[in-house]
Amino acid sequence: MSMERGNLSIHSENIFPIIKKWLYSDHDIFIRELISNASDAITKLKQLSAIGEAKIEENPDFKIEIMLDEVAKTITISDNGIGMTDEEIKKYINQIAFSGAEDFLNQYKDKSDKEQIIGHFGLGFYSAFMVAENVDIHTLSFKNDASPVLWHCDGGTEFEMTAGTRQSRGTEITLHVGEDGKEFLSEYRLKEIIQKYCSFMPYEIYLTVVGKEPEKDDEGNITIEEPKPLNTVLPLYAKSPGDCTDEEYKAFYRDTFKDFREPLFWIHLNMDYPFNLKGILYFPKFNTEFDSLEGQIKLYNSQVFVADNIKEVIPEFLLLLKGVIDCPDLPLNVSRSFLQNDGFVRKISNYITKKVGDKLNALYKTERETFEGFWDDISPFIKFGGLKDEKFFESVQKIYLFKTIYDKYMTLDEYLENATDKKVYYVTDRLLQSQYINLFKEHDLNAVLLEHSIDTAFISHMEAKNEGVSFTRVDSDLTEHMKDTDEAFNAEEMKTAAEELKGAFKATLGEEKLAVKIENMKDASISGMMTLSEEARRMQDMMKIYGMGGMDPNMFKPETTLVLNHKHALVKYLLNHIDSYKHISTETSEEGETKEHIYYEIDELGQIIIEQLYDLAQLGHSQLSPEAMTKFIKRSNSLLTKLI
Repeated sequence: MSMERGNLSIHSENIFPIIKKWLYSDHDIFIRELISNASDAITKLKQLSAIGEAKIEENPDFKIEIMLDEVAKTITISDNGIGMTDEEIKKYINQIAFSGAEDFLNQYKDKSDKEQIIGHFGLGFYSAFMVAENVDIHTLSFKNDASPVLWHCDGGTEFEMTAGTRQSRGTEITLHVGEDGKEFLSEYRLKEIIQKYCSFMPYEIYLTVVGKEPEKDDEGNITIEEPKPLNTVLPLYAKSPGDCTDEEYKAFYRDTFKDFREPLFWIHLNMDYPFNLKGILYFPKFNTEFDSLEGQIKLYNSQVFVADNIKEVIPEFLLLLKGVIDCPDLPLNVSRSFLQNDGFVRKISNYITKKVGDKLNALYKTERETFEGFWDDISPFIKFGGLKDEKFFESVQKIYLFKTIYDKYMTLDEYLENATDKKVYYVTDRLLQSQYINLFKEHDLNAVLLEHSIDTAFISHMEAKNEGVSFTRVDSDLTEHMKDTDEAFNAEEMKTAAEELKGAFKATLGEEKLAVKIENMKDASISGMMTLSEEARRMQDMMKIYGMGGMDPNMFKPETTLVLNHKHALVKYLLNHIDSYKHISTETSEEGETKEHIYYEIDELGQIIIEQLYDLAQLGHSQLSPEAMTKFIKRSNSLLTKLI
């Protein structure tokens, strides 16, 4: 053919204007675009061969080769696919953004659907100019009697086309890299990009470095190694789940996410209708509370990497997941705004939610022990999912587990089987509430551990969904379980004594919002307990959640109740001396009315006992303030010295 010069024609229908240097935000994406085009070229040829419109050799070795020449500053991408004629170059290259893949699909859509064309790469070829000063295309079409063509463009709007010299079918694109792309003239950097974008490309990809020193053994002899592809042509997620072993799933996880801790479990996604989606989602193992809870979802389109950590296709409560999703129906140049507003993406999210629910139910029913083993790791997220998604909650509500103070796991139904009422007792801090836990164990009572911040909202949700069920913390008013029913107990006398002790405690401590009760408890070694109503506690928790903790602490400070044990020696001492502490004064008004005023004057020993009883009860309920703790330690040391 004779030389032809001309101007590039911009095909601008339904596309954004082309700006050569800013076609994509990440310049390294040119590798993805050019290799994807090469992959498309091979797939097109295979499809034409399958329908008898192309004759090719038996068992062809389809592959994509990349050559790096650091001295010449070139990167060459070569394929042995369909190739192009001069007319096709004019149509698909000279008319910028006219998608060859899209045109091919329209022409052959009714003849073959065996393999996906990546497609929609109309602008992909021109990503080369983000890093190259000029680009050459050497191509030879598969068609009989086709002539090779050489196309050249220096990055402007002009091109040259002449007869080429290529002898074999396919296309070779050479990038003469400029200053903007010099970072890509590194073997390490090029490999890194190929593995990022093309790890699962359907045809083997090889990288050759021109002028690279050969590898040598310890004796200085040149070693010849068989070239290895940089990609896996059939990734694990593309296989049928029945053909994959546990070891393969674990190896895929290690290789893909560079995480050498074994995942807890995984879910293989394999759906053809109503949309095409394949993938594997992993629940990772978190060793400590300081581990990042940020997951990583890699999104692919027909084995071509699209984006890293696209959160919009994953339900919010499953963002801890790590995984790979391949969906040919999503566009390659996907944007977050598109994903956020696309109904199809919501269908994907709903599908994933359902698959997670199904997997959890299957594990619970067939591998209960294994399920219990990783419940502590996943429970916050499964609870969050139940709060956020009604359908998900309905699918898993019967398999929510609760760890008990006896280190056993129970569902809500299993717990209620042994409860006299529909009340579930719970612990939020094993250390602070250890006194109450011991009391429960001594009285053969059970309680569950709810120590995560999400549990406040979760138990309210469970109460709303289970009529008559209520959750009560172990340090609420539970003295009915601790009473000694065998010992006579005069309720009225105790009520009067409690009122008198309340006055003595208030006079000593200055605590206005303090209620005092006296009970006969079975265990005489317990001096007292601090209790707070469940309603008041939840109000406190909600204030913390909604950032109201900085308000005046006395504004919404709930009334706590100090429950004193009538059997304890220190309580008996105070009761025996209460009359000596109590004093009555009279006041006469101008009208001649006389009023009695009760006040308390408590000796040093009485004050020490009151302060110590209060602090001991408070320590079993919550943390002391720094000032109160300092006083408690000083007072305890003083008491101990009196024993010497």
